[in-house]
Amino acid sequence: MLAEIRPQSYHDYLALPILGPLLDEFTIWSRTRGYTLGTVKNQLKDTRHIVRFFESDGLHDLKKLTQADFEKAWQFFRLDKPSVAGTIRQLECFIDSVHGLPALSPSPKTRSDLELHQFSDYLKRVRGLVDSTIQSHLNYLHRFLELIAFDSNQKALANLRLTQIEEFLHCLSQSLNRDSLQHVMGYLRSFLRFEYSRGAIEEPLHEMIDSPRLYRLEKLPCSLSWKVVDELLGLIDRTTPQGVRNYAMLLLTAAYGLRSCEVVSLKLDDIDWHKAEVRIAQTKNDNQLILPLTDTIANALIDYLKNARPDLPYREVFLRVRAPHGTLKSTAVTEAFQREVRLSGLDIPYQGPHCLRHSFAVHLLREGTSVKEIGDVLGHHSTESSCVYLRLAIDDLRCVTLEVPECLDANVEINHNILKDLPPVRTLRSSTPAGPPRSFLNERINGYLKLHRSLGKKFSREEAVLLSFDSFLASHCPKVSEINGAIFNEWSETLAAYTPTDRRNRMRIIRNLCLYLKRSCRIVLFLTF
Repeated sequence: MLAEIRPQSYHDYLALPILGPLLDEFTIWSRTRGYTLGTVKNQLKDTRHIVRFFESDGLHDLKKLTQADFEKAWQFFRLDKPSVAGTIRQLECFIDSVHGLPALSPSPKTRSDLELHQFSDYLKRVRGLVDSTIQSHLNYLHRFLELIAFDSNQKALANLRLTQIEEFLHCLSQSLNRDSLQHVMGYLRSFLRFEYSRGAIEEPLHEMIDSPRLYRLEKLPCSLSWKVVDELLGLIDRTTPQGVRNYAMLLLTAAYGLRSCEVVSLKLDDIDWHKAEVRIAQTKNDNQLILPLTDTIANALIDYLKNARPDLPYREVFLRVRAPHGTLKSTAVTEAFQREVRLSGLDIPYQGPHCLRHSFAVHLLREGTSVKEIGDVLGHHSTESSCVYLRLAIDDLRCVTLEVPECLDANVEINHNILKDLPPVRTLRSSTPAGPPRSFLNERINGYLKLHRSLGKKFSREEAVLLSFDSFLASHCPKVSEINGAIFNEWSETLAAYTPTDRRNRMRIIRNLCLYLKRSCRIVLFLTF
């Protein structure tokens, strides 16, 4: 094949040192994986740069090449010439799969690797978590162990303090929203509980970690109207193989409410054409869901299987359109959704196909389907997870609103002159000091505010109360180094101008500060409430 691609210079390619004898076989291998003729020609040009690099590195024999050599070459070209770096990866894959390459010597495991290996074994055997969830735990815990210098400090866990956990939390809050931060705090709490049960941590720090403030049902599920869903599916260009595939994938998502991972894992054996059924392996609850194969879905699948699916020995229904040919990842459905939304020109604010799943649930709800049946189709363990879609049925909620009663005496009018004679409402002056606080609690109050704002809390009222308390300590107790009951009672007497409820709330804010100081800074506090 090399002679057909490069009829005039193929002798020069075959004469290249190290890689020359393999280039003809490499071009055939690349073409069978779906690469275009132009891409193969570019790969041949790149081999000249790769050969020069190997020779400059002292390599002259193909049999001495290792994965470490390819890795070194890839690191050299990946920034300045990314196309050459891509060819290096393809050559490495070709030689390893056809001829075999000496594997990289495994790097020695660090203390963090060994510690997290024991924790992952616990998550799998005791808690029964799946590999993807365990990996999500380990990704963030690696960063936490790196922050506390676990590899270099033998007593990093034994001397672990809440201030280090708060520092880790503050770093994560710069890039994660409150929902994601809550998950990470759950990972960390589980790890600390595991270490405490083993005796590696002396104190139950897992019970002292604050979580981000989240309100139940504070956000509505992202959902589109069924009319917009129909418009999006209708605007997909089905004259190209990619459009045919994307239409079938998004139609499955919208018509059955499937997750992205369930779409890409659908196999040819899961479709029973005689019974007109589709078997869905639900990954979250490990159940098998049998759904009817409608005519619309069947026609879309038949069109894809006959006209757009590559003729490859894979059992998965949906395969890659671009080279290299193979199966899809879950992100492929997201990329297909974003592409079709961009080409359609519709004003859809959501970035992922999960909104089609929510739209499907709301559509079923408006068609009169029970919440239990919706939950079974969507694969929810609890009915509560499905009840969230009731909040999206706005038109149905309007039907149950109560009528506004008529006024008993329509002649009653407000006398605005009376309002003018009323005394003005007295407002309390803020006790926030004008200058910076100067008491011994200054830095600890700032750390307390920083922690809670990292958890997504505004904490403006609490800040005013804490700064007022700090100003009181600086002016009335400048020489004290701890808080006792007498100091707290003396400060409480300054709150006489406030209502009982406001006084109680302010005292509660100081109490929460004292609890934080007690568990994090080891300050002995003698408070009597």
